[in-house]
Amino acid sequence: MPSVANSDVSRPFNFYLGLGIPLALMLLLLASDPTGIDFAISRLFYTPQAGFIGKHSWFLEDVLHDRAKQAVITVGILAIAGFLLSLLPTRFKVQRRSLGYLVLALVVSTSIVTPLKTLTAVHCPWSLRDFGGAETYTPLLSERTPTLKPGRCWPGGHASAGFSLIAVFFFLRDRRPRAARYALALALSLGTVFSVGRMMQGAHFLSHNIWTLLFDWVICLGTYRLVLYRPAQAPVPTR
Repeated sequence: MPSVANSDVSRPFNFYLGLGIPLALMLLLLASDPTGIDFAISRLFYTPQAGFIGKHSWFLEDVLHDRAKQAVITVGILAIAGFLLSLLPTRFKVQRRSLGYLVLALVVSTSIVTPLKTLTAVHCPWSLRDFGGAETYTPLLSERTPTLKPGRCWPGGHASAGFSLIAVFFFLRDRRPRAARYALALALSLGTVFSVGRMMQGAHFLSHNIWTLLFDWVICLGTYRLVLYRPAQAPVPTR
């Protein structure tokens, strides 16, 4: 007779697909230049006379950018506070590992943005001559045209504020699957809304935000696999 399965195990997850698909999409983005699609979509939000339609929008800048980012930062602060409380003899103690995962995934997802912006020096659409700016466009892997002001627009930073909440999905998926699905829908929705808002302002191309989504998914999933995932053990037959 097989032994009784351990109830403290994770729900099954296909990590080969979960990591393989986004990594394949990253390679596809590198191999195929998305410039044509990026420019075509950005031109939907741009007119030569007025510039980008959202550039001076109070709602897009003050509410959807500043206030929304502060709300996501609050989630991170609450996660850190919960983890610190879990180090003490409180009711949070049993959630120490899960809270540690949440803090780690959120921090890594959001903290990689600034170094990547500095490393790649990609310009925002609003800085380019094609959209009323002064800079020359160069694809991601191409050598940058000399400039006094390097760009800081790849990947999308504000999109990461939304997509980083994918960590909440993995935080909940083994204990509260329904709530986890809602959290995933919320993270993808917020990331998408933040992305479109910044594209309307001329701050990012579509591909910048797709890269952000792929980075955040891989980081949140990879951290989940290392920190939280507990696969079911093969049953041990008894004599």
